[in-house]
Amino acid sequence: MITMNWKTRTAYRFRGVVAGIVAAVMMFGLADLIARAFTPSAAPLLTLGQAIIPLAPPAAIKPVIALFGDNDKLVLVLSTGLGAIVLAGLIGALAVSHRRLATTLLVVAGLVPAIVIILRSEAGAIDVIPTLIGIAVGVAVFVVLLRLGVPATLAEATNSPGVARGSRTTEPLSRRRFFGLAGAIGDIGAVTIAAGQTVVSLTQDAGAAIAKLVLPTPAKKAAAIPAAASTDVDGTVPFVTEAKDFYRIDTVLSPPVIDPEQWSLRIHGMVENEVTLTMDDVLDLPLEEHHITLTCVSNPVGGDLVGNATWLGYPVRELLARARPSSQADMVLSHSFDGFTASTPIGALTDDRAALLAVGMNGEPLTPIHGFPARLVVPGLYGFVSATKWVTELEVTRFDEKTAYWTDRGWDAKAPILVASRIEVPGPLAKVSAGDIRVGGTAWAQRSGIERVEVKLDDGEWTRAELAEEVTIDTWRQWRAEFAEVAAGSHTLTVRATDKDGTVQTAKRRDSIPNSATGHHHIQFRVE
Repeated sequence: MITMNWKTRTAYRFRGVVAGIVAAVMMFGLADLIARAFTPSAAPLLTLGQAIIPLAPPAAIKPVIALFGDNDKLVLVLSTGLGAIVLAGLIGALAVSHRRLATTLLVVAGLVPAIVIILRSEAGAIDVIPTLIGIAVGVAVFVVLLRLGVPATLAEATNSPGVARGSRTTEPLSRRRFFGLAGAIGDIGAVTIAAGQTVVSLTQDAGAAIAKLVLPTPAKKAAAIPAAASTDVDGTVPFVTEAKDFYRIDTVLSPPVIDPEQWSLRIHGMVENEVTLTMDDVLDLPLEEHHITLTCVSNPVGGDLVGNATWLGYPVRELLARARPSSQADMVLSHSFDGFTASTPIGALTDDRAALLAVGMNGEPLTPIHGFPARLVVPGLYGFVSATKWVTELEVTRFDEKTAYWTDRGWDAKAPILVASRIEVPGPLAKVSAGDIRVGGTAWAQRSGIERVEVKLDDGEWTRAELAEEVTIDTWRQWRAEFAEVAAGSHTLTVRATDKDGTVQTAKRRDSIPNSATGHHHIQFRVE
C-alpha cells in the first residue's frame, strides 16, 4: 500500500477541490452560452435562481430586499452560482479518495437544473439541451483534471475502496502545470458565463420590442410640475424619478421580453361580459397622464424603495365597467406574464383615484424591468397588491375565494400605504460645516396627502419644516428646515410626518410584514 503524509494528501485534495470548481464553472458557463440560442428558460443559473424565489420564506426575503434593494436579483444569481461552486468543490475533495462516487454526484448535481428546466411550464423539451451539453463537458473536464493532477492510487493511500488495488500509478502534473491548466480552463468557463444568457438577460434592454410601441398623445395630460414642487436643498432626490433610477422589486430574475403585438389583457371572473383587449385596442383609447408615487412594502424606514413618475395609461375603472363586475365581487386578482398575482380591493380600482393600466412612464414606453408593455399603477396601495408588471389578466373575484402570491406568504391582502417620511440631507454619518445647517427630505401619504413635516435635532423640540408645493395627494412632497448655529460634534436628526387626515407617523418600530415597516427615520451626522 502506498503511504502519503498528511501534507501531501491535503495538497492533492486541494487539487480535487480546484478540479470540481473548474468543472462547475465550465459546466454552467458553456450551458449558459449555448442557452443564448434558445430562451432564458434554458439557462441553468437563471432557472435555478427563479426556482428558489417562490421557495424562499418571507423571513429570508425581507432582509435581502432591505439590504440589497434593486440588486437583490444579482445577489440571488451570484449566491446560486456560489452555492454551485462550493458544492462542486466539496465533490472534488471527495473525488481524491472516491473518484467514481464523486463523478456520479457531479452528474446528479448537474441534472438538478435540467429537471427544473423541464418542469417549467414555459420551457420546451429542447431547452434542456444546453444544460445536458454543459454537464457532459463539465464532467469531462473534471475527469481529465483528476487524471492529470491526482494519483489514481491515492484512494489506496487513504484506505479507501474507491480505487481497486493494483491500479496503475500515473505521475501527476507538477503543481505549476496543473494549476496553469486548471486556470486556463477556468478562464474559458468565465468567458462563457460573461457572454452567456444570464448576463444578457440581466442587462437586456429589449430595444427592438419597445421600438414597436409608439405612444399616442395623451387625451388628458398631467398638470405641469411647478418649480416650487422641489426644494432648493442640494442632495434631495428629484421630484420625478427617472426610469433608470426607479426602484425595482419583483419575482423574476430576467424580465420577460414581450412583443406588444402579441400582448393582450383578459378581464374575466365574476363579470357579466368577459373582455379581451390587444395593445392596439389600448392605444386607441383616450389615455391619461398622472403623477403617482409608488412604494414597496419592503421599504425600510428611510429607504429608497419608493419613486415618483408620470404614468400614461387608461383608467382601470373604465375597463372594469366594460366587463360589468358582480356586486358580490370585492377583489381583482391581477395576473402577470410570469405567473405572479396580486390582490387589489375592487374599490381601489373603481373609485375616482387614478388607477391605471399603464403603458408609459415619464413620456416613454415602459422599460422591461418596469413592466413593458403594460402594468398596473394604483395610488394608495403598496406595490405588491397593486402594481402588477407585465399584466395579462384581471380576474374579478373575492378575497374569501382567491389569494395572491405575497398574501400567501404572510403579507396583508389589502395593504394601504402608511404615512412616511425620510431624511435625505444630510446623509447618514455625513460631515457638515459648523454654523447654520439646512436639512431636507421627502414625505408621502398617498390618497390623503402630507399636511405637516416636523424635524428634531438631538433631544430638542419638534420643529415644523417648510413644505414644497403639493402636486397631487398621490405624489410625495419634499420638505426642508434650517437649524441655526449648530455646535461642533455628533448630532442626531429625526423626522416625522402628518397626513391631511390627522394621522401622525408612528414612532413605533416594526418590520415590513404584514404591511410596511414603521418608525421615525433618524440619522447621525457630525458638525466640524
